[in-house]
Amino acid sequence: MIQIDGNHLTLAQVDAVARGIEKVEISVEAHKQIVASRAVIEKILASGQVVYGVNTGFGKLSDVTIPVDKLRDLQINLVRSHACGVGEPLTEAESRAMLLLRANVLAKGYSGVRLELVEALCNLLNYNITPVIPAKGSVGASGDLAPLAHLALTLIGEGEVFFKGERLPTKTALAASGLEAIKLEAKEGLALVNGTQAMASLGSLLILQAERLAELADLAGAMSLEALHGTSRASDQKIQMVRPHAGQKLVAEKIIAFTEGSQIMESHKECRRVQDAYSLRCIPQVHGAARDVLAHVRSVFEIEINSATDNPLVFPETEEVISGGNFHGEPLALALDYLALAMTELGAISERRIERLVNPDLSELPAFLVPNPGMCSGLMIVQVMAVALQAENKILSHPASVDSLPTSANKEDHVSMGMTSALKLRTIVENIETILASELLAASQALGFLLPLKPGRKVAAAYDLIRANVDFIQEDIVVAESIAKVRAILPELISLSLKG
Repeated sequence: MIQIDGNHLTLAQVDAVARGIEKVEISVEAHKQIVASRAVIEKILASGQVVYGVNTGFGKLSDVTIPVDKLRDLQINLVRSHACGVGEPLTEAESRAMLLLRANVLAKGYSGVRLELVEALCNLLNYNITPVIPAKGSVGASGDLAPLAHLALTLIGEGEVFFKGERLPTKTALAASGLEAIKLEAKEGLALVNGTQAMASLGSLLILQAERLAELADLAGAMSLEALHGTSRASDQKIQMVRPHAGQKLVAEKIIAFTEGSQIMESHKECRRVQDAYSLRCIPQVHGAARDVLAHVRSVFEIEINSATDNPLVFPETEEVISGGNFHGEPLALALDYLALAMTELGAISERRIERLVNPDLSELPAFLVPNPGMCSGLMIVQVMAVALQAENKILSHPASVDSLPTSANKEDHVSMGMTSALKLRTIVENIETILASELLAASQALGFLLPLKPGRKVAAAYDLIRANVDFIQEDIVVAESIAKVRAILPELISLSLKG
């Protein structure tokens, strides 16, 4: 059971809740903060004071005062009108991450909502009732309005949910679970739809996936280095220490460890080649730079998932309600675009290594890694496919955050486009996974031609794992099936890379 308080949530916990491994509850301290925050709102309502978001319209309509007897209707109207998402729904894991992050923000106690509302969000998670949230429609300022509105629909018993493997009306799932819809009070509709939790949920999960792929890239690079008769000399720590970027140093250490005890490298130790190509020699520099980007982006998201991002914010200590811009997704948008560039570079260097593996003019191996080239095309089209995916990655690497179009009658005249940054990064990460799986397939096929010489200890273990699941290719086969088999064991290969 993970306790949420708005201050201590980790990316690992987001992942665990998203995958349904952990349940959630509100900490005792958060209970107190939520109640104190709500008391400020109740005091404002009793006094008749006009405060944005409490008893006014929204955005351009903020100068419209709403009568007390209409405040509940105002919240319902806000949620329904803003539920304007389009496109395919987010995955259940992404939607569950959104629920958790929204609950955590409200638990921080600066949103002025009732305790019952935060408990209702936790109930959806704990009963595995997952909102159907269309992926598109957010510009990432004033928060992820449309996605969060679809999340809020679930709380009031409207919209659709995923429940026990089916897509159902929300009312059906709530009734089956013995839960009731919430009746929103003043400010609660706004507190639900205002924030960065759509882009933050996708980004949090993508950071973790990208970190796993960074491990895989190092393993694939080491395997290709062995197969192409490269040397680990360029990973010598003396080189790294005179340019001491943390990621570069770490990757170099891994390449040395992965290729330790290599019979293949020992066999060509005295060859006349002076230097390897950049895609082999510069693995520490390129992979390391991507890891440094990942570290920076992780730090941004670790702050964001424990931040109050709605508007206005309620400060119980001073009984102030202050309008600001914490809903603006610029920190995340820039970070996600930065990560897109880094992941695309991992794909770029991997594709170059695939080309070296299949091209006989560059590899000293049979053409396209098949025993009888000409009659068979072998892995020729693997590199073609990798090029296609990498071309898509390059297009998707154009930053969404540099664009902005005004919304809400120009009241919201600069937006982050952060959700677009997250969605395109998701495609890039999926493509990188396939490119790296393709490199592992090609590199393991190449190592088969170098037997009985064995690669380094960790590369040999990876080779054995791949070969236990994917046969050495003797003649043409449906290569997509082999790539799929490698993809299926990527978690095991990543685990292998992470072990000492």
